[in-house]
Amino acid sequence: MHIEVNGEPRDVPEQATIATLLETLGVQGRVAVERNRRLVPRSEHPTVHLEEGDRLEVVTFVGGG
Repeated sequence: MHIEVNGEPRDVPEQATIATLLETLGVQGRVAVERNRRLVPRSEHPTVHLEEGDRLEVVTFVGGG
C-alpha cells in the first residue's frame, strides 16, 4: 500500500497502523502525527489503520532552551 510520510512516498503493509509505522520508522518519545491534515491523538495510534493514499506528517518534539 502506498502512503506519503513527511512528503516522501513510502510503502507499508496492508492493515498497518500509525503505531506500527512509527515503530518501523524508529520514532520514539513525544511525537505528533497528522493524517490527511487532521491530528491523530496519541491514544489512537495503535488503532488507526492506514489507508492507500494517506498523507502523514510526523513531528517529534525536542526540548531545549
